[in-house]
Amino acid sequence: MEDFTANYAPGWPGSGPRWNSSAKSSVGVCLCPLSQVWFTTSHGILNEVYYPRVDYACIRDMGLLVSDGKDFFSEEKRHTNTQMEYLGDGVPAVHFTNVCKENRYRIDKEIITDPNRDTLLQQITFTPLEGTLKDYHLYALMAPHILNAGAGNTAWCGEYKGLPMLFAERENTAVAMACSVPFKALSVGFVGVSDSWQDILRNKQMTWRYRRADNGNVAVCGEIDLEETGDRPFLIAIGFGMNADEAGQRALASIMDGFEGSRQSFIEGWTNWQKNIHEYSYPRKGTKSLFRISAAAIQTHHAQQFPGGYIASLSVPWGFSKGDDDLGGYHLIWPRDLVEVAGGLLAAGATRAAISVLHYLRLAQEPDGHWLQNMWLDGSPYWGGVQLDETAFPVLLVNMLYRHKAIDKNKMMEFLPMVRKAVRFLLKSGPCSQQDRWEENAGYSPFTLAAVISALLAAADIVEMSGDKKAAQYIRETADTWNDNIETWTYVSDTELSKQLNIKGYYVRIAPPNVGESATLNDDVILIKNLASDARTISARIISPDALALVRFGLRSAKDPRILDTVKAIDNLLKVETPYGDCWHRYNHDGYGEHEDGSPFDGTGIGRAWPLLTGERAHYELAAGNINRAEDLLVTMGNFSDEGGMIPEQIWDAKDIPLRELFFGKPAGSAMPLVWAHSEYMKLCRSLHDKTVFDMPLQTQERYLKQKISSPYDFWRFGRKLATISKKKKLRIEAPVPFSLHWSFDNWTTAKDSLSEDTGLGIYHVDLPLSRRKADSTLIFTFFWTESRNWEGKNFEIKVTA
Repeated sequence: MEDFTANYAPGWPGSGPRWNSSAKSSVGVCLCPLSQVWFTTSHGILNEVYYPRVDYACIRDMGLLVSDGKDFFSEEKRHTNTQMEYLGDGVPAVHFTNVCKENRYRIDKEIITDPNRDTLLQQITFTPLEGTLKDYHLYALMAPHILNAGAGNTAWCGEYKGLPMLFAERENTAVAMACSVPFKALSVGFVGVSDSWQDILRNKQMTWRYRRADNGNVAVCGEIDLEETGDRPFLIAIGFGMNADEAGQRALASIMDGFEGSRQSFIEGWTNWQKNIHEYSYPRKGTKSLFRISAAAIQTHHAQQFPGGYIASLSVPWGFSKGDDDLGGYHLIWPRDLVEVAGGLLAAGATRAAISVLHYLRLAQEPDGHWLQNMWLDGSPYWGGVQLDETAFPVLLVNMLYRHKAIDKNKMMEFLPMVRKAVRFLLKSGPCSQQDRWEENAGYSPFTLAAVISALLAAADIVEMSGDKKAAQYIRETADTWNDNIETWTYVSDTELSKQLNIKGYYVRIAPPNVGESATLNDDVILIKNLASDARTISARIISPDALALVRFGLRSAKDPRILDTVKAIDNLLKVETPYGDCWHRYNHDGYGEHEDGSPFDGTGIGRAWPLLTGERAHYELAAGNINRAEDLLVTMGNFSDEGGMIPEQIWDAKDIPLRELFFGKPAGSAMPLVWAHSEYMKLCRSLHDKTVFDMPLQTQERYLKQKISSPYDFWRFGRKLATISKKKKLRIEAPVPFSLHWSFDNWTTAKDSLSEDTGLGIYHVDLPLSRRKADSTLIFTFFWTESRNWEGKNFEIKVTA
């Protein structure tokens, strides 16, 4: 190698760091526990690489630059046409063929990770299509973003045991890139100023040779010796370790071992894993099945050091516009998504993997019984919201595993403490949730209510099996009471929209918290997130496919007139008819998506259509007996995937904008792949095979659809101060600590005291029959707190109606 231009690269600290496109064409990992490196690809090159955990990105991207030393410059990811294929069915190892758009060269590469150590391997062949190898320079350019940060990285040129290498380091993690044919020249620099991309673009060859770039946004570059490679493939190894020597040692070891053995072991590991997957696939002529691709995509998101931990996506939504301030991206755990993953794995017969999720969730449960909104793999929090459905879902997972005979009664009872803690939290915190499943609004959501009520009934069965019949009865009574109130809280009729659509009414996306205390919903206002700061609207005007969860979870019939009317409203406001099939928005006025001109979401935008909602709609159609329609929608989900079979979070639902790579009905710039969407696809395949909704709880169907059980109670609690109650109901007054209820029906002329009853679940209650009370009478009451020996100091009133 020639001498360096300077020891230190100029231009510190470089431009502001950015992540990469979220549009991944593949994701991969080796299933051997000795290898803890996860990779993603896009546009024919390596994208984010994760190490030492699946939630720690360490590389932004790595691709090749081509020049002729005179007037030709070509960047592999921008200036080639890419074809991709997997190295086996359901094996996430990829082969890219990248052909120069000017037809001057071809690059063939295979990407895997080394099964024996923490190294990523790329076997590459460079073929001139015009001229000879002597006419070209080839460079490997890598952008380290170690431990989820582009800033604060240090890079240098060096060697390990005589082999030239490019190193980068931040905190206690290092990366080393080496080539089986020793690099001809090396340089490091600050991105946007002194990096080799700038140099080669301007000078058509590497003229800047900088030895070191400290504490900034850095890039490293090595020139491939094409005279030495000839027409043979060469190997680029990227090793990872706790320090530079460890990373270098791993890179060198992988080069010495060679590519073919690692390739064979990588493929064998996945082939053996796929043997345990039962493929429930519905491919039609001219369509592709994503079942095994989905199974592999899900398993790739698994954290091997944290069994049962699956992150939501190996991507950062609109990553090219996001920097270090968006630390987590989607490489975090959402308990809701995690249970959806377990359902997909269980549907495919991966029983042990599904059970491992339950064990992980038991470890991650908070002391008060709930689960965090989202978290790192070690259980530490990222965002701080509370979503009741995320506490309900782990209970439903226990129930689902038991129903499908993945666990027996004895195994289920191991999770009884987890279930009881979760139920305590749901009972004390519900039915109003701090956030809905879209993480935006507090209130009463049909989806959250459906999940919570289903979980309560499932928990009641488990608690009763343990011998606690009293607690089980109270749980069921609460579920029944909340179920009876769903329409009061979330259904509207005689609105402008219902008149326009000629329907009686519909379920809303979410009703604000105060609606639980009144009998009307039509005039309540909610804040719409991700829009302008003053974007408020009437909740009765917001529609969402979330209402279909009432059918998915077995609380309402698919042919209930209220559901059928809601479906009409959903389709009128939210359905998008694309060339590939129908897709739906989360809700009208959604702001989570690109702007009208295709520019990335920046806190505001326009919500786009979600393929997973196509899967949810298909499950509704199956429940309604429309099997052909459900099969059509399964094919549609597959149509929304990209060339690697990755299903996106959102699709672009407007006219094509080629300059932004946005095409009608194809992936938008949000997360891809979305593991939740792949799980929904797999469950839908299984549901179609079984001709019944795979994850629908049996308890709700039996209790509400067959027996049509209703509750004799309505309830008052500090989180829901009921204003009126029918005399046909019993009033249940609840509090989280013991109390004596001091009450009167004649404005304190006479009064009575009733001691609360302990449910054994952190809730205490007093029941007051009302059938003998006169209509329009008023109950006045207050609390004496028996443990602290003090009065509440305030009276409360409830009016009894006929």
